[in-house]
Amino acid sequence: MTKKIAITLSLVFGLTACGSATPPAQPAQPPTDQGAGHIHGLGVDPATGKTYVAGHYGLFTLDGGKLRRVGDRDADHMGFTVAGPKTFYTSGHPAAGDIAAGRPPHLGLIRSADAGVTWQQVALAGEADFHALQVAGTTVYGYDSQSGQIWRGKGADLTPMARLDLLDLAAGADQPERLYATTPEGVKVSTDSGKTFAAQKGAPLLSFLDVTGKGRLVGVAPDGRVHTSTDNASSWQPAGRLPMQAVAFTAVSADRLLAAGMDGTVYESTNAGKDFTKMTQ
Repeated sequence: MTKKIAITLSLVFGLTACGSATPPAQPAQPPTDQGAGHIHGLGVDPATGKTYVAGHYGLFTLDGGKLRRVGDRDADHMGFTVAGPKTFYTSGHPAAGDIAAGRPPHLGLIRSADAGVTWQQVALAGEADFHALQVAGTTVYGYDSQSGQIWRGKGADLTPMARLDLLDLAAGADQPERLYATTPEGVKVSTDSGKTFAAQKGAPLLSFLDVTGKGRLVGVAPDGRVHTSTDNASSWQPAGRLPMQAVAFTAVSADRLLAAGMDGTVYESTNAGKDFTKMTQ
């Protein structure tokens, strides 16, 4: 679910001189679009079927294997999730120019109702930097990397829950009170909406995890191996393997999985992780 790729921008100025006359001002060339940078999140809008890629320099769609920028934002989307048709949540950091202008360095929780073109503030502006976001029905879960705090709520009403060292959160609409977390010690599960967590015995060490149905989960290990469960994480079965370590992962459905690698390549599986193909050129 991160890690940063920096690309140096150069501005080219033309300078001319004639005797002691002041050289005329020359406009700077517009900065080059830096692309997505490091990928932090993936999702599919159920309204259009488009695949969205949330990166270090903004939000993009995948079109013919190419990334197309959404809107004019180049904020760092550290956490990202699709909540419903054209409805997204994200968090992270404003663009560098916004921070230089005095804007707080953390976005808090923001929401889009037009597929990422515009965004509205929801909660914790300037305070929280959610690196993991999960929507389960009408419940939103977020993990604030600044404090290690999990937050739960509906709309702007967020409540602090447990503190935990984690990488990813997972929950489903069928059991919204059942929250899973991938941690350095293994998978942990909460049955009280994130107030308390207990280690899930027998679960593999996973980087990312998603719920695909009641009692059904799919996860990716640090080595790229995909694991699935059909009994609320009590037992696991190995599936296929990604060709690299994942830095972002989501389950669109039980069969359709999306993952991204450190090099910016996006992969897709349509058979529950048995094999993957490239979506980016």
